[in-house]
Amino acid sequence: MENNKKRVLCTGIAGSIGVHLLAHILHNTDLFVVGLASFRHRGWTDRINEVVKDHPDWNDRYVIHTHDLTAPLSPVLKNKIGHVDYIINLASLSDVEASIQEPVKVIENNVSLMVNMLEYAREAKPEAFIQFSTDEVYGPTMGKNDGYKEWDNQVPSNPYAGSKSAQESIAISYWRAYGVPLIITNTMNNFGEMQSPSKFPVMIQKAIAKGEELIIHGDDEGIGSRSYIHSRNVADALLFLLKNTKPYLHQPGQVDKPDRYHIAGDKQLDNLELAQLIAKLMGKELKYKLVNFHHTRSGHDKHYGLNDDKLKALGWKSPVSFEESLANTIKWQSENDDWIK
Repeated sequence: MENNKKRVLCTGIAGSIGVHLLAHILHNTDLFVVGLASFRHRGWTDRINEVVKDHPDWNDRYVIHTHDLTAPLSPVLKNKIGHVDYIINLASLSDVEASIQEPVKVIENNVSLMVNMLEYAREAKPEAFIQFSTDEVYGPTMGKNDGYKEWDNQVPSNPYAGSKSAQESIAISYWRAYGVPLIITNTMNNFGEMQSPSKFPVMIQKAIAKGEELIIHGDDEGIGSRSYIHSRNVADALLFLLKNTKPYLHQPGQVDKPDRYHIAGDKQLDNLELAQLIAKLMGKELKYKLVNFHHTRSGHDKHYGLNDDKLKALGWKSPVSFEESLANTIKWQSENDDWIK
């Protein structure tokens, strides 16, 4: 590693989004990546092994440290990390149902890791600190094609969404009080190779592959919808922001806000449309049953949506279309079905 190469610290590096960020950085930049993961939630060493196995030239371009971010970074770990120019904070417990079943666990985890990363950032003084957040902080939209703009009111529906909104608020307070160079991104539903089996696109593929009946949340009044984007496209947006923007810093005495950008999905689909498309790509029959889930389970919203005009106005667009991304993912997981078992 050359000493003049810039270094980016990425938390949650072994998650299904983080590993695509790792691969995208190594493919498209000369940045050195320092990854942090606890490996006790959704982070798998297998993902990292998968993306680097054919690239021995990457071995001196990244390092992974195991650390549970609910605890502060120790002086020993800080020394191992060394200087960092950028921080991208992906780490969080992100399962909505798990947060409804065990709210205290999810909220305490996500708030603690936020505080510990911001305390580290105060000392490390990076050029930019990207806080990776979700569309769910805003709460549901009324319809399939509605989208919230940056800084619209936040009314989260479940403890996971509430914990992410809390992370944002704490980060903003560190931006104002300590000058942490914050950029907040809100992103919609990710998908991609090696995604956790509990996520809906993988559940669809598993059910179709086994010929099982898939439960679709909806009723005669409509079916729940989400906007989907491949994790490599999200990674491209994050790198675009690092390359093309400089974080706005709080101006003393001003009533101002840090930078926030929405990374919306490439395509809005209801749950049945997504299942039908995946079945078509697999060349198999879709068996499904509609269940009125949203009326009986508080905290699960029917529609989410983001307006991403601000990011598009800067010149960013997804490098790979939704259709091609989904086809590539379904094909890869069909050929590597250990990942969806």
